[in-house]
Amino acid sequence: MTLTVPEWLARRGGDLRLAPDGRSCYVLVAGQPHYLLTPRPAAGRHTCTILQTNNGRRLDRGTVYPSVEEAYRGGLEELRQALGW
Repeated sequence: MTLTVPEWLARRGGDLRLAPDGRSCYVLVAGQPHYLLTPRPAAGRHTCTILQTNNGRRLDRGTVYPSVEEAYRGGLEELRQALGW
């Protein structure tokens, strides 16, 4: 899977890195993993959980997307909104 760093994240020195499980990705800020995005099955489609890595707090809204790729993009957008960026 190819992960594309959104412009709003790159502007702040952020990056994406595939997690060891091969399906989740870390959102890095200043080289440190601050968030973990994981696509999951939901109602025959997909959702994306967003966990803050330092405390396990969930930031996602449980939105359902038609594909895994859309779930990643939607999860990143949900994260951007939660951060107010």
